[in-house]
Amino acid sequence: MPYLSRIWLNPLRTETQAYLRNPRAVHAATLGGFSEPAPDERVLWRLESAPGTEHRLQLVVLTRHRPSWQHIVDRAGWPDSEEPQILVMPYEAVLAAVAVGREFSFRLKANTVGSARNPDKPSVEQKERLARDRPRGVRVPHRTAAHQWKWLTTRLDKWGFEPVVDDQGIPAVQLSSRDRVSFRKGGGDQVVLQTATFNGLVRITDPEAARSALLNGVGPGKAYGMGLITIAPPRPRSGT
Repeated sequence: MPYLSRIWLNPLRTETQAYLRNPRAVHAATLGGFSEPAPDERVLWRLESAPGTEHRLQLVVLTRHRPSWQHIVDRAGWPDSEEPQILVMPYEAVLAAVAVGREFSFRLKANTVGSARNPDKPSVEQKERLARDRPRGVRVPHRTAAHQWKWLTTRLDKWGFEPVVDDQGIPAVQLSSRDRVSFRKGGGDQVVLQTATFNGLVRITDPEAARSALLNGVGPGKAYGMGLITIAPPRPRSGT
């Protein structure tokens, strides 16, 4: 059974600062939620500001099996707080609610990339790949808001969603933030990610595809906190 978790993080803690600097540290912490991960375990996560407050962050994690997050609270949260620091919820009810025509609030932080056979400034590794016989192209980041928005809109249908539009035909999904994340892997290689966070209102068009996108994530960079789609019942629209 899948579970969706929320863990409060204290931004003043040293470990939280390490999480913010290097997504690999967060990935290692989420894998540490299992004494022995099951063969089918897949961890998706997103680190973000907690809604309605500036003094704490939240780590949202989707797992295939029930996790234990006390080690994260002990090192990066408020372990002595009377307020519960961890919320772990079975995800089956969310998946069961996915049906054609239903509308949900939608959130996704993604690593927006495309494929190109003639990138402007290829890296050494990309040059080597492009020099092979019958190259398939290499990944290149989408750096502008327009390209990142197009990246989302050309994929939503494949994931089983469509944006809800208002009376003027304007989609109720927005590109709410953009960022550039840079860090080093264990071997010292530099990793640079162009990220985009999307929020808004979507409608289910293909429940099977939507459940697959929710459970498996979308796009590249999943180990680095990208690709987790979360949905929730929408807030009532004004005038209703």
